[in-house]
Amino acid sequence: MAQIILGMGTSHSPQLSISVDRWSLLREKDETDPRLDYPGLLKQAKPDIEKELTPEKWRQRHDACQKAIARLGELLRQARADVIVIFGDDQQEQFHDDNMPMFAIYHGKTLPVVKHSGRNTAGWKAAEEEGWAETAPEYRTAWELAEHFIRSLTTDEFDITRSNRLRADVGVGHAFSFLYRRIWPGGTLPMVPLMINTYYPPNQPTPKRCYALGQAVRRAIESWDSDQRVVVMASGGLSHVVIDEELDQATVEALMKKDREGLWRLPRQKMRGGTSEILNWVALAGAVESMEMKLVDYVPTYRTPAGTGCGMAFAYWT
Repeated sequence: MAQIILGMGTSHSPQLSISVDRWSLLREKDETDPRLDYPGLLKQAKPDIEKELTPEKWRQRHDACQKAIARLGELLRQARADVIVIFGDDQQEQFHDDNMPMFAIYHGKTLPVVKHSGRNTAGWKAAEEEGWAETAPEYRTAWELAEHFIRSLTTDEFDITRSNRLRADVGVGHAFSFLYRRIWPGGTLPMVPLMINTYYPPNQPTPKRCYALGQAVRRAIESWDSDQRVVVMASGGLSHVVIDEELDQATVEALMKKDREGLWRLPRQKMRGGTSEILNWVALAGAVESMEMKLVDYVPTYRTPAGTGCGMAFAYWT
């Protein structure tokens, strides 16, 4: 039977894929973003935040993130895996309000990756220009495992949406292409994308349901009539656009201690926007609950006096 040989979790922010000299683009974006109450955030920011915004601090944190990404890539290459399953969120790249599934599995036989990210902010444009490795136009998928997931999860009473075609002008979402663009440039490891609607109410899953999904994915892998070696990965998070170090530390602590009830209690009202990508990590925790977590790094990459940025996290399970 197939087995999980490695678990991985990584942030995927565009801030990871641009030079530190261009972090100022994200600062300018945040200061003028109409979706943010920037003056209000300034009033709530911690009083000593300026020390987080020096060129030296930015460089230190940029370098820490790049070192962590390199470490995860090294571990993945050493694992000799046959397939990778990624828990990620679709940010209206494939699905919109006319059809927004809670959980969806892509089971097409090839995975298209297009250069244009489908995002239109300064950070994503900069990442596209300078930070992303060249990718192939498409990759092989582990479609046999994807179809096994669909059958197994349905039997396990999960209502799973399936899709064998992605939007040609967008390709697979950035949560998934991050594997080929940053974690393993030049790699061709076949993937199963498992999309979780973390972003868009009203049908966002609870942390408890995401954990149960991860458990069901593990059971499905272990029941797959194959000798393949499987990696499972969470893509995204932790807190952003406003960094919440308290929430991030509570999440990391619960993950490390295998405290599933602590994960279930993560406040749903905070699972909004990019912070909701924590749910991908919760799903991963269910899949690797018998394995031990090693934290590679947690890096709060503040970029404005209002406390905006991203709580970057990088970890693996063996």
